[in-house]
Amino acid sequence: MAPPLAPVRAARRRGRLWRLGVVAGCIVLALLLALAALWQVTPGVQDAMTRVRAVERAHGAPALSSLPRDDRVARALVATEDSRFWTSPGLDPQSVVRAGLATVTGSSDIGGATLEQQLAKNLWFGGRRDRAAQLQEAVLALKLDRSWSKDEVLRMYLAQVYFGHGFYGLAQASHGYFGRAPAQLSWAQASMLAGLVQAPSAYDPLVHLRAGKQRQRHVLDRLVSTGVLTRAEADAAFAAPLHLA
Repeated sequence: MAPPLAPVRAARRRGRLWRLGVVAGCIVLALLLALAALWQVTPGVQDAMTRVRAVERAHGAPALSSLPRDDRVARALVATEDSRFWTSPGLDPQSVVRAGLATVTGSSDIGGATLEQQLAKNLWFGGRRDRAAQLQEAVLALKLDRSWSKDEVLRMYLAQVYFGHGFYGLAQASHGYFGRAPAQLSWAQASMLAGLVQAPSAYDPLVHLRAGKQRQRHVLDRLVSTGVLTRAEADAAFAAPLHLA
C-alpha cells in the first residue's frame, strides 16, 4: 500500500526547508567572513563628524550641536527606520540572515538598513549602490558603532540627512517646513519629518501633502508599535494641524 500523500509532502517540505536553511547559513557565514576581510581595507570613521560638518556647510544648514535622547524626531526616526538601533552592533543580525535567504531565493527584499549603514552610505558612498559599496557600508557601520556612541551616531545622521525641498539636516528642515526649532516640534510635525527620509521628494508635504500624510500615518503606527505613543496619542497627532511654513 502506498503511503498517504500528506505525510510524504510534509516530509519533502521539511527536507527542502532544511536544505534551504543550510545553504542560507553558509551564505550568511560567507558574508560575515567577507566583512571580516574587508575590515582592514575600509577607511576609518574617526572623521565622520568632519564629514557631517562638510555637508552642513555645503548646504548652508545650521549645525546640530546637540540632540536630546527624547527628541521627538529622533524617537520617530528610530521607531520607523531602525527599531533595534539602541541594541544592535551597527548591523541588524536579522537583516544579515534575511540577506542570506534573499541570496538563496533570488529575492531583492532583504529588509531595511540600520541607521549606521545609512549614515555610512551618505557620508562615504553618495549614490553608489553596487554590491561592493553595500559590503563596505556594512563594515563602516560596524566601525561607526565601535567608534561613536549611539547618541552621536543619531545626531550625525539627523544633522546631514536630506529631508526634501532643499533642506539638509534636522535644524534646517524644522525651520524650513515649520518655522521653529526641533525642540519645539509637535508630534504631528516630528512624525512628518521622520517619514521624509525614506523618500524626501515623494513625501514632501509642501508638494505632495496626501502622500506625506500617508507616510506620517505609518510613522505614527510605528511609534505605537514600539510603545512610544498610545493609539489615542497617535490618532490625535495625525489629526493635529501641521502649521506648514
